Amino acid sequence: GGSVKMGKMPEGEKTRQCKQEEEQQQKEEEREGLIEFYSSYQELFQFFCSNTTIHGAIRLVCSKKNKMKTAFWSVLFFLTFGLMYWQFGILYREYFSYPVNLNLNLNSDRLTFPAVTLCTLNPYRYSAIRKKLDELDQITHQTLLDLYDYNMSLARSDWSPLSTRKRSSRSLLHHVQRHPLRRQKRDNLVNLPENSPSVDKNDWKIGFVLCSENNKDCFHQAYSSGVDAVREWYSFHYINILAQMPDAKALDESDFENFIYACRFNEATCDKANYTHFHHPLYGNCYTFNDNSSSLWTSSLPGISNGLSLVVRTEQNDFIPLLSTVTGARVMVHDQNEPAFMDDGGFNVRPGIETSISMRKEMTVRLGGSYSDCTEDGSDVPVQNLYSSRYTEQVCIRSCFQLNMVERCGCAYYFYPLPAGAEYCDYTKHMAWGYCYYKLLAEFKADVLGCFHKCRKPCKMTQYQLSAGYSRWPSAVSEDWVFYMLSQQNKYNITSKRNGVAKVNIFFEEWNYKTNGESPAFTVVTLLSQLGNQWSLWFGSSVLSVMELAELILDFIAITFILALRWFRSRQQLSPPGPPPSSHDNTAFQDEVPGLSAPHRFTVEAVVTMLPSYNSLEPRGLSRDGEVGHK
Repeated sequence: GGSVKMGKMPEGEKTRQCKQEEEQQQKEEEREGLIEFYSSYQELFQFFCSNTTIHGAIRLVCSKKNKMKTAFWSVLFFLTFGLMYWQFGILYREYFSYPVNLNLNLNSDRLTFPAVTLCTLNPYRYSAIRKKLDELDQITHQTLLDLYDYNMSLARSDWSPLSTRKRSSRSLLHHVQRHPLRRQKRDNLVNLPENSPSVDKNDWKIGFVLCSENNKDCFHQAYSSGVDAVREWYSFHYINILAQMPDAKALDESDFENFIYACRFNEATCDKANYTHFHHPLYGNCYTFNDNSSSLWTSSLPGISNGLSLVVRTEQNDFIPLLSTVTGARVMVHDQNEPAFMDDGGFNVRPGIETSISMRKEMTVRLGGSYSDCTEDGSDVPVQNLYSSRYTEQVCIRSCFQLNMVERCGCAYYFYPLPAGAEYCDYTKHMAWGYCYYKLLAEFKADVLGCFHKCRKPCKMTQYQLSAGYSRWPSAVSEDWVFYMLSQQNKYNITSKRNGVAKVNIFFEEWNYKTNGESPAFTVVTLLSQLGNQWSLWFGSSVLSVMELAELILDFIAITFILALRWFRSRQQLSPPGPPPSSHDNTAFQDEVPGLSAPHRFTVEAVVTMLPSYNSLEPRGLSRDGEVGHK
């Protein structure tokens, strides 16, 4: 036979076929993966900088051949990022500080007239309570004589020396001697003997001592004014006397016509339906006008003729001399359904004077929640409201003190409402309550009790700004007929015309009233707007640019995770082999079989030599055989 000749494949065709196989293999690999991912950090950042819409990022790629420019733009890029996020931090800090805007509104409308409380400045008629205060007045008379050589003249002719008093009345003297008035000099309390020589009284202070039940600890209550010291000392014992009297309220005599000679509102006469009455242990009979929520007064016009006008009696012919040291009347303007704390917001009306008080209404509305610590109705305040009124800050503070008083001292202070199950302090039952009270009062003022911290401001408040004007009333030329008419109308003989009466006018100064409101200064919309402004300022990009940056961060985390996983698996493969397997164990052979472990990608470079095809092999074999057979 003849021989079959095999032609060799050209070298160029071999190269072209290899490239086609490589491209086909690459396309197959690309089709196999649903998610195309980056193989290195450099590839990730190069793709980001080449395709992002953030300004300046492209410069990191375009200037990569110039290392100086690359370094410059890298520093500038990350410095800009730092400054932008520093501004972001400032914006977030301002947002979470919950600032507010103050909104000032001026309203014009018919105004609801406030409640007005007027007190007599005399707790009780002296003639009605004189027997209860008889012994205390005598002790005070002797004390003033010993301390100041002052012989106080009281309208009593049946006094007897203290030593001749009945045994049953020695209890008060015992308690007064337990809390005596003393002179104080250079922070040392000393008793002043009765026969002591006269000293410079300007160098001394006066006060009284309150001790615990075992007398181991004492509290010194001192005053620079002797008048204040005597009045406070007298009031302390006066409160104890009232607390011992179960019928103390019965001594109260509400005589409206004997105190208020004339009452007019908006040119109409007042009647009993326009006021309510209560009694204060120090300020006496108090009358609150326009406190009935069912029929409130309204002012349609400003001015003195459209307000409340009162003519009150101020003559002190039956006042307690050691307790009522002020002549006139006490007035307070407040909102409805709020208790009248006369010692806080009240002012005195002078006798023989017409006091004209003009008012300006002002409302304050605060934002609650995160913007302030105000309370809507006091239900979230950890203090029980002892008053039968709505929540106010002063109501809460006084209730807090009274509750602490009952808890610490075992009894309640006489000037404040009585909690359930408690009783008022009386040194016949609670011997050292005075010591406990003044110690507690010092802690209260220093906010050791936490009352000022617990009691928050209400979110809605109504206040009245007052300004007063004074003039003599009645005038010298009209006082004769004015007092004559008053005496005929009220059947009362006014002995002192200058100190006998006073007139009070309370009215709105203007028809407008001011409302101070609050609104959030930084809302979520404002925050997003400010963040967008900062982002546009530093990078000139949009919300989609932010999404690109978020995508970069997620890709960075994913690449880090993949590289860490590859490193961990490569460490496992490079770990030292175990003991040699036995002849009957096939695991060694299985471990050596390639392809059973986790797949890896390898880059293999090889020179490929094309083998002859199957068709070319058979003729060559036959020819060899033919040649061999021929030979």
